[in-house]
Amino acid sequence: MNPPAITIQNLSKDFTVPFRKEPVRALRDLSLQITAGEVYGLLGPNGSGKSTAMKILLGLVLPTAGSTAIFGVSSRRVESREAVGFLPENPYFYKYLTGLETVLFFGKLCGLSGSTLTDKAHALLRTVGLTDAAGRRLGGYSKGMLQRIGLAQALIGDPRLLVLDEPTAGVDPAGSHDIRDLILQFKAQGITVLLCSHLLSQVQEICDRIGIMHQGRLLTEGRLDELLNSHAKPEWTVENASPELLAQIELLAGKAGARIVERAQPQTDLERYFLEVTRGTH
Repeated sequence: MNPPAITIQNLSKDFTVPFRKEPVRALRDLSLQITAGEVYGLLGPNGSGKSTAMKILLGLVLPTAGSTAIFGVSSRRVESREAVGFLPENPYFYKYLTGLETVLFFGKLCGLSGSTLTDKAHALLRTVGLTDAAGRRLGGYSKGMLQRIGLAQALIGDPRLLVLDEPTAGVDPAGSHDIRDLILQFKAQGITVLLCSHLLSQVQEICDRIGIMHQGRLLTEGRLDELLNSHAKPEWTVENASPELLAQIELLAGKAGARIVERAQPQTDLERYFLEVTRGTH
């Protein structure tokens, strides 16, 4: 049986703050699993612990307690990162390099060379739609183009897992739509995607499952369709109903101790669900 793409068990993290006696707890007993091949959305307000969990998973920060693993390999081991492509929220690139030079540079860091590297770099630039800008320096790239080159560098090592932290931050609607399509393309290729995003409408379109964090805790988790359906109120559509029939329905509801709140119910969406969960009304 293949191990999960990501395993997080009882993860906690405390940070020491200058001039403060008690440490700040960024994560509180976080546990979750992400199945290989799925797109998982990790959501939460600013300061909820998402980025801390991501950094621990990638071996950039040590946990106070608990453990993380990637495809069954502990995050504390360097080889766990061999299967990972990472795009941080604010990636740093050498602005004097061209798009092609940037992808070639990261490819060399992954141990690629020669015609294999060159062919792969050109193929990735085509994938992210930057073929025409391959010879331009990154200093002249827009925010959306920089995010695309970030996706190309994240893919150069043929990762089985992509970790994307706000991949559409600062990107215009057209660029955001293109990045969404790319993520769906990665999923079709069997790549597991861990996505952190504040664009809840986009998360709702592409994620199989979501987890919502708040103050370092995982408040709720599950398949997106099941979470939204379970939170939605029942809705009936009655065609050709006379005023008398509607009055009888309201009368029956009153006798049963129920109350008709409204005759039309907007469909529950992820944004409404997210706000209710993080504000403690779930």
